[in-house]
Amino acid sequence: MRLGDPWYDALASGWGELDGTGGFVPAGPPGSVPPQRGHSAADIYLEVQRSDAFQEVRRRYRRFVVPATLAFLVWYLAYVITAITAPGLMARPVAGAVNVAMVAGLGQFLTTFLLTGAYARHARLRRDRAALDLRWDTQEMTRGIGR
Repeated sequence: MRLGDPWYDALASGWGELDGTGGFVPAGPPGSVPPQRGHSAADIYLEVQRSDAFQEVRRRYRRFVVPATLAFLVWYLAYVITAITAPGLMARPVAGAVNVAMVAGLGQFLTTFLLTGAYARHARLRRDRAALDLRWDTQEMTRGIGR
């Protein structure tokens, strides 16, 4: 169980605050991890990028985004091509002054909102926890480098 905060910003903590003696509070968390020698931040990030956990997060991302993007592009192009090649079909009335083109155009907006909701749900259920764990591990490894 981790008790620290992965979003803790050591540089901003204590900034401009005075301790009891009139001096500034030292920046950095109490008991911070000493800097690791021999590893640069670039080496650490490359190591994380090559890890199986990172590759799994990327794989889950691609499994959703690529098919969803292709489906939306096909739907959009079908709308545009139909509007160009079959204006009679698009002008056919559905209800009163509302025609097929208007319904399909509003369907584009509805599809955008549905796809955004599906993406947010997918990210929350299948990627966010793993990505946060990777961020936590990366922050722990890089803490102290460059001080």
